[in-house]
Amino acid sequence: MKYKKSTPKSIKERYAAIASEEQSKSSNHPSDTNLLQRTLSIGYSEEEIKSIPKSALMGLGCGNPTALAELQEGETVLDLGSGGGMDVFLAAQQVGKTGKVIGVDMIPEMVEKAKKNAEKGKFKKNVEFLLGEIEHLPVTDETIDVIISNCVINHCHDKVAVFQEAYRCLKPHGRILISDLVAEGEFTTDLPLDKVWGEWITQAVGKAEYLNAITQAGFHDITLVTENPFYMSERDDRLKGKIISIQVKAYK
Repeated sequence: MKYKKSTPKSIKERYAAIASEEQSKSSNHPSDTNLLQRTLSIGYSEEEIKSIPKSALMGLGCGNPTALAELQEGETVLDLGSGGGMDVFLAAQQVGKTGKVIGVDMIPEMVEKAKKNAEKGKFKKNVEFLLGEIEHLPVTDETIDVIISNCVINHCHDKVAVFQEAYRCLKPHGRILISDLVAEGEFTTDLPLDKVWGEWITQAVGKAEYLNAITQAGFHDITLVTENPFYMSERDDRLKGKIISIQVKAYK
């Protein structure tokens, strides 16, 4: 079923509220215990979690792109939709003092939160957080070795534009490792109105369309590294088997 796609303002407002901790007592905001369990369930280790500021742990991802990106000492990494900075901080540990990690997020409150987290974790020397949309990255052409992203591009209406921007920013032979969600099969007509999943469903595309967006942007050697039902949607009988967490690698 096709739905009209648009840029949902309320998604921006929700993430701004999460960043500002306005939802800390709401039923939609996980407790510390749930945060830990959710983070472990999508591929992070306890050791990784302990190595970053606690406030960077926000339970918003669907995979661990830093675990599969094969980051090397001295590389420059760009994180699309960096949130509180969790993946930026993990990547910074892998690229070392001679490397650099840049996080871009469209939510001012998230950028400020990430900067504060960098100070808490003493990551300021090789990380940078920028305000910007991932369809229009505030990054110079061909300056990035690796691009990562964690469950962000699925919210964007124009996914081809996102991957074209990623391609522009990468150095020749640079690579991407993306963790994201895709749709599988048909949704019932009530789901676009669902307060939890509705906005996401209006932006969702299938796996073939998602991979084709990467191809259209010019990438080659596109590999579907992992593919699993998304644990959160599996709790809803209407969504079982219909929302898939994927991790994709590709090269410029």
